Amino acid sequence: MKRIEAIIRPSKLEDIKEALKDHNINGITINQVMGCGQQRGWKEYHRGTEVITNVLPKIEVQIVVEDDRVEEIIELIISIARTGEVGDGKIFVVDIAECVRIRTGERGKDAL
Repeated sequence: MKRIEAIIRPSKLEDIKEALKDHNINGITINQVMGCGQQRGWKEYHRGTEVITNVLPKIEVQIVVEDDRVEEIIELIISIARTGEVGDGKIFVVDIAECVRIRTGERGKDAL
């Protein structure tokens, strides 16, 4: 099993959620996060003083899938989240040693 963590633009969240649902991905965790990469942030003025804001609002989407679905889901996320501009985000893939459904005690892929 792998956890796919995608950091995306907030405007892409609804499309990603719908596409994951269409691909039978039911378990999803969504967090509002702040961060920056190459995009860096922007300058604002507050009471006449320049303020450089170096983090931007992003959305983190986490899902756990079986190993054989990782590439399919990565390609799906890329196809929706890519605008071609700096700030499109990143995808991280992390190994998951175990998954346990608390309610039933099921383990592994049965718990997904």
